[in-house]
Amino acid sequence: MTYWEKTDTLGGVITPPFFINCMEYKIVDDYLPIDQYQNIADEIVKNNNFPLYVLNGVSGFGKADGYYFIHLMYDNGEPRSNKLPLISPFLNKMEWFAIRRIKVNFYPTTKEIQKHGWHVDYKFPHKGAIYYLNTNDGKTILEDGTEIDSVANRMLFFDPSIKHRSTTCTNDSHGRYNINFNFV
Repeated sequence: MTYWEKTDTLGGVITPPFFINCMEYKIVDDYLPIDQYQNIADEIVKNNNFPLYVLNGVSGFGKADGYYFIHLMYDNGEPRSNKLPLISPFLNKMEWFAIRRIKVNFYPTTKEIQKHGWHVDYKFPHKGAIYYLNTNDGKTILEDGTEIDSVANRMLFFDPSIKHRSTTCTNDSHGRYNINFNFV
């Protein structure tokens, strides 16, 4: 596996404390300063030319739980998008040692809330975060039943190697946008 690694100014390893295989989570509202949030939201949510690519099966390729759109920013040790500089406010603020994947998710609006299948992001211990780009009635649901509302400029930190699921939304004219981070 390849990761984007982080060191301190002296070249030493930065190892933040984190949780593994438990249902702990942390929600941080107003995660970014409003100007940084607005810049990212304008570029992704309000930009009709932001590239998004359809995937069938939200909880895994080919699963029968709908479709969604993604924009892969970083994966498996490689930058995958020229939009990666948008993510710099997060990289400067988050406690991470190595990045595994960063992607934008877009779930189109549906007439009724659709719950996608349970999944894990990766089967090995790691940390995850979901940054919500717009406010709507969609949710992230953790295995213990905890439901996290989609609120603009909210960050959810959790263990994505434990089952969780996403939903669509019904009350936004476009859909539900978030940015998913997998890291150690």
